[in-house]
Amino acid sequence: MISTARLAAAAAVAVTLAATPALAAGCHKEPNFNAWVQGVAQEAAKAGVSNQAIQAGLGGVQFDQSIVNKDRAQGVFAQTFLEFSDRMVEQYRVKQGPGQIKKYGKTFQQIEQKYGVPAQVIAAFWGLETDFGAVIGDGSTLNSLATLAYDCRRPELFREQLIAALKIIDRGDLTPAQMRGPWAGEMGQLQFLPSHYYDYGVDFDGNGRVDLLKSTPDALASAANYLSSIGWRRGEPWLQEVTVPKEFPWEMADLKIKFPRSEWVAAGVKGVGSALPSDGLEASLLLPMGKNGPAFLAYPNFAYLLEWNSSLVYTTTAGYFATRMAGAGKVSRGSGPINSLSAKETAELQTILARKGYNVGKVDGIIGEQTRAAVKEVQLKLGLPADSYPTKELLAQLR
Repeated sequence: MISTARLAAAAAVAVTLAATPALAAGCHKEPNFNAWVQGVAQEAAKAGVSNQAIQAGLGGVQFDQSIVNKDRAQGVFAQTFLEFSDRMVEQYRVKQGPGQIKKYGKTFQQIEQKYGVPAQVIAAFWGLETDFGAVIGDGSTLNSLATLAYDCRRPELFREQLIAALKIIDRGDLTPAQMRGPWAGEMGQLQFLPSHYYDYGVDFDGNGRVDLLKSTPDALASAANYLSSIGWRRGEPWLQEVTVPKEFPWEMADLKIKFPRSEWVAAGVKGVGSALPSDGLEASLLLPMGKNGPAFLAYPNFAYLLEWNSSLVYTTTAGYFATRMAGAGKVSRGSGPINSLSAKETAELQTILARKGYNVGKVDGIIGEQTRAAVKEVQLKLGLPADSYPTKELLAQLR
């Protein structure tokens, strides 16, 4: 069994969070957008980008306020795991995925042999990002990157991405006209940011350039190359649905807390669809919707999926989608009522917790890592089951 001492030590570590840096105090300090673009051009030149690529890439860029408006309006990750996965997986993608894997079977086989990443994992992101390459976006990537880099919310991130896009042009992979995608500046069938495109893009079809928009082999292999490069462990699982006893130390459900499967088995955790091996492979207990919702063991490879997208709802959905294509059944709806908060209620909860001195990160109505940690801390103080998931009952108690 998991000892009380280990439980206490692990729980103490799990509720400790680093301080979040403050957002930039001001926006658009440069005289105007065109003057700002000239500064980017000078920085790109210092980074080794040719003058020809700089002129081609930045010559016609324009600020687009509609992109800023879309950036401010994001709310999709305020959905619960079941809401998001039902919409993004169950409606049709879970039926299309195996067919896409079969269609590109030889390519996937070569990719797994080289990089160690299973087809199902790549296909899960491929399906969620662009419907298996069918919807890659058609807006100007350079305008999107320049707008988001000039804006105040995440200027450092997108300035780096804009310069990376110029490097892609300079390398000869894409022309400025070919750089088309969604409003947030990603590109290709797997929606790579330009820095990932430049650093991890693979010419897998052997035509002499990396084309993640039109070349499916390049796109799929680049995804595997990225996961392999950041640490993907060949031959190991990433996510597995489990059941958990009703009487359980719920504070152990935390991605920062890892135990061998043998200890989870001893604590009464059981696999769904197949027995849970009682071995030394480490895993964390993941409860995306609290103690009454679906439960998973998250393995070390799951952390690399979170590197792809830091949203727990999105990444759990991607990992679950991959397990479905690998033969797992439809996820459980949970073991009891789940009184999830709306985005507005979550924002209210975050505001209350912040006023009480808890670090919830940004008050945005999304249950992110910092909000979950703060919820867990207050649950422990109130003597509630500390499953890190906020409910209407908790909000009512805090009001």
